[in-house]
Amino acid sequence: MSDTTGTPSAGPAGADRSALRADCGSCFGLPFAASADFAIGKDAGKPCRNLRSDFRCGIHSRLREEGFPGCTVYDCFGAGQKVSQVTFEGRDWRRHPGTAPEMFAAFPVVRHLHELLWYLTEALALPAARPVHGALRQALHDTERLTLQSAPELVEFDLAAHRDRVNQLLLRTSELVRAGVRGRKKNRRGADLIGADLRGADLRGANLRGAHLIAADLTRADLTAADLIGADFRDADLSAADLRGAIFLTQAQLSAARGDAATRLPPALTRPAHW
Repeated sequence: MSDTTGTPSAGPAGADRSALRADCGSCFGLPFAASADFAIGKDAGKPCRNLRSDFRCGIHSRLREEGFPGCTVYDCFGAGQKVSQVTFEGRDWRRHPGTAPEMFAAFPVVRHLHELLWYLTEALALPAARPVHGALRQALHDTERLTLQSAPELVEFDLAAHRDRVNQLLLRTSELVRAGVRGRKKNRRGADLIGADLRGADLRGANLRGAHLIAADLTRADLTAADLIGADFRDADLSAADLRGAIFLTQAQLSAARGDAATRLPPALTRPAHW
């Protein structure tokens, strides 16, 4: 999609990110494996025992109590409805069982592309990233176009190469944003911070990409302008933490953590119900 000057515009995944939020009522259900987050396993193409005939969850209001916290945390970034309603034009795998193999193969590709769309949309909303806004808009346009490929094209698509190209832009965005934070910034990229005591920690402008923060205590921590892409917040305590200026934080990361009414959040995200 382009504006009148020929410059790619935000397209369907615009600044409100509405197309990048899961609409489970428009999705046909996907596979998962039994684990601490899922009480049972489900093979691809086979319905979850809790999936109703209308593809809605029969225990949606009791997921955590029934042993399915993974369902409350998982976020497809809107890829489920894209594959179900756009790629396969509303043909579900129950009435059209022949679609199942390609549908379940195409979904993870679109899911990764939609996650990139989420990050690119956020990057475009950051004033500090203005020097790369043109490249970000182009990447957003290209990524949205890729999500509209046919199922066979999606399955054969070189996702890793595209992710690498987009990641370079996201890294540059991170550098530009974090450069605006005074003082020395902590670099804990990919660090093992499982169970770490980070109460009241000054993590402004920190690089926490891919950091393992499982069960870490981040009570009252300041994460302003911290890069949180891929950080694992499962069971981390974010009570009274300041996340308002954090970059590349997702709803799934928040839902995997613990927090309270005093946790300050970015405007695009919502306070999880279990907090």
